[in-house]
Amino acid sequence: MEQVAKDFNAYMDRIRMYNQLMGVAGFDANTVAPKAGVAARAKRQGFFSEKIFIMTTSDKMKGYLEALEAIKDKLDPITAARYQKAKKNFDKNTKIPSQLVKEFSELRAKAHVVWEQARKNDDFDAFAPILEQIVAKSKEMVGHRLEAGQEVYNVMLDDYEEGMNMEIYDKFFAEVREVVVPLLKAVVSSKKQIDAGFMHAPVEKAMQEKISTFTAEKIGYDLSRGYITESTHPFCSGTHKTDIRITTRYDERDFISSFYSILHECGHAIYEQSTCDSIAETELSRGASMGIHESQSRFYENVIGRSRGFWNYIAEELKEYLPKSFGDITPAQFYEAVNQAGPSLIRVEADELTYSLHIMIRYEIERMLFMENLPVRDLPKVWNAKYQEYLGITPPNNALGVLQDVHWSMGAFGYFPTYALGTAYASQFVAEMKKDLDFDALVEKGDFAAITKWMTDKIHRHGSIYTPGELLQQVCGGGLDASHYTAYLKEKFEALYEVKI
Repeated sequence: MEQVAKDFNAYMDRIRMYNQLMGVAGFDANTVAPKAGVAARAKRQGFFSEKIFIMTTSDKMKGYLEALEAIKDKLDPITAARYQKAKKNFDKNTKIPSQLVKEFSELRAKAHVVWEQARKNDDFDAFAPILEQIVAKSKEMVGHRLEAGQEVYNVMLDDYEEGMNMEIYDKFFAEVREVVVPLLKAVVSSKKQIDAGFMHAPVEKAMQEKISTFTAEKIGYDLSRGYITESTHPFCSGTHKTDIRITTRYDERDFISSFYSILHECGHAIYEQSTCDSIAETELSRGASMGIHESQSRFYENVIGRSRGFWNYIAEELKEYLPKSFGDITPAQFYEAVNQAGPSLIRVEADELTYSLHIMIRYEIERMLFMENLPVRDLPKVWNAKYQEYLGITPPNNALGVLQDVHWSMGAFGYFPTYALGTAYASQFVAEMKKDLDFDALVEKGDFAAITKWMTDKIHRHGSIYTPGELLQQVCGGGLDASHYTAYLKEKFEALYEVKI
């Protein structure tokens, strides 16, 4: 038994090494790699993706899984968790031809560059052909895995958040919509309107870089084990808890955008820097799920970063970096400005109140793509119509509309809903945290270490040993409960805008 477990873990470690190599290559491709090297990088990505796929679906893996099945009740917790995840992957992927995996990986690598250029040039027609291929390949890959009675999009949703499906998401978004839509209408028609114009004072890129470092260190991101650089779309990437990197993008007329993208990505990074040492060299170190991961980024970005206590704590230090632009601004003014709410076009810059509407739009469009065969060429029209329906605004161009997100170029269908789900998870976790800690007082004095320790003890250190459902049960004593999230939004924005719904 011990030898089988040892050999299995060694085999999984080799797969992990290939994935780490892919992670470094991906970070490089999205940051500093020359554009001329796209084709060569795509070929390498395809090679290693196929290698990983073959290893995870090989006869050798099958042998390990069959041997471990007989002794699964006697395995240590880490080996047992690795076995369960490897078995799920094996069962899922053995029906997919390895050549198809290679082709899809190469296609995604090319599509990312096409998307970047199309977004820059506001040219959806340039992106549409390769997106059509991405959608078709995605359907083909899921088609190999479908079992009787399964829906294509449900399989995709479960891939990003185990246990989730359209029925659960439909109920969740309905509960959110019931509160957010009337609250947004009340905010828009409120007599009190917040002035956030001062936030657009010019801030040079070099100063924003200094502020990024300052903010990251304040919130608890360990830069001795991390790195901050630029990319078109901010993200977090890493290979080990000692090498977790984040990116942002800088706009000299909107420094607050990079400020909050740093807080957001730091949430992801702190999670991965805080996994326990016993799983650091395994695939279990990557976090429980996309939704749980997003709960941490939204927690640091919004629950902490947009709170009154945070701005009471951070405002004076931030003003030391920008005395000419913000020298006369009070913490209360900062707090109101960063919580200004209203219809907007860009998801990553949306306020807390409207953010889930942006996600709901993408969720509904993805459903149409895969459940109703919506033609890719119709995406701009449908996108604009839904923005008008939910937010009362229409994008003036596709760069500010359907081309704004990187996810579809990556074939990441089913990913978007986890953003809203993670925001709801965060509210549930905070409700539990407040039973143990004086959360508001800790934020007010900048004691983020105590807060992160609670998150680490309850969530971070476990990595993905537990499923999201199991983790939620352990921390909160139940499953998904949107009421904490909607109550948080209602309390906050009714007070900010002096309205009542």
